[in-house]
Amino acid sequence: MSRIKQLILSTALLTGALTGIVANASNANSEMSDQTVHYQVTAVDGVNVFYREAGDPRNPTLLLLHGFPTSSQMFRNLIPRLAGKYHVIAPDYPGFGQSSQPDRSQFAYTFDNLSLVIEHFVEAVGVSQFALYAMDYGAPIGFRLATRHPERVTALIIQNGNAYDEGLQEFWAPLKQYWSDNSPTSRDALRPFLTLGGTMWQYTQGVPNVTLLSPDAWTTDQYYLDRAGNNEIQLDLFYDYRNNVALYPVWHTYFRSYQPPTLIVWGKNDPIFPAQGAEAFKRDLTNLDFHLLDTGHFALESNGAEIADLMLKFLARNVTGNATKQ
Repeated sequence: MSRIKQLILSTALLTGALTGIVANASNANSEMSDQTVHYQVTAVDGVNVFYREAGDPRNPTLLLLHGFPTSSQMFRNLIPRLAGKYHVIAPDYPGFGQSSQPDRSQFAYTFDNLSLVIEHFVEAVGVSQFALYAMDYGAPIGFRLATRHPERVTALIIQNGNAYDEGLQEFWAPLKQYWSDNSPTSRDALRPFLTLGGTMWQYTQGVPNVTLLSPDAWTTDQYYLDRAGNNEIQLDLFYDYRNNVALYPVWHTYFRSYQPPTLIVWGKNDPIFPAQGAEAFKRDLTNLDFHLLDTGHFALESNGAEIADLMLKFLARNVTGNATKQ
């Protein structure tokens, strides 16, 4: 082979290799971009709602609804695991996380009202359909959204989010006392649950290996709980929780009537919402993917990778479609 031909061949091979490297780098950058989390705020019903968003809006949307006493920060590790294939949005409720904390005299801290704010938030960011991740407080908020607009919900992912009397066991005795008399004594009896010790207890109970838990989680939650006026907000919501129980039959009817594809990933050692509450969903849902995990209330903290894998498999089977933004 002549010297010129060797140079031409070498140049072609080098050009092809560089093209491949650039293409792979471009694909990698695109994937990283999809998984990049954006931290944003939008005004809804007179309050500023903070939210985390990641993924391509042309992909199916996942709406992640957090529990007590946390915020969208509970999804900090889950969001990047989902955002490569889905558009993910996780808001903070008013009085939680980075969202506004309006005074109790100007804003009703009830689950009805929080659900309306989240419904209007979804509309404000232009999402028309979504798969709903409901954890703890996210369940009564999310199930209200689902019963008002069943056409918007493509699937349910339920993680220690209760909808049955079987899920209200010994832990709930002092709250039921508070519901029955609404007295200062019963209200004050719940204040220890708002301390750092109470918050740590929620994270650590039922977790076989607590070294998997980041202290940053409960430290962050406690920071928000310790803000001036926040304890009274949380106690108002404790009292209003009785109205969630009254809606259980309505939610059961929704489950039976619409049969949304449902994934249950439940920490079976949870003393707040024990496994009996998870099992009860089997009465009303037939398209059900059911998993009890060997962990506690905040299952994402210890079993996040496992939950993400189960979600991706479930969503690939049950949630299809293109753009969900209006």
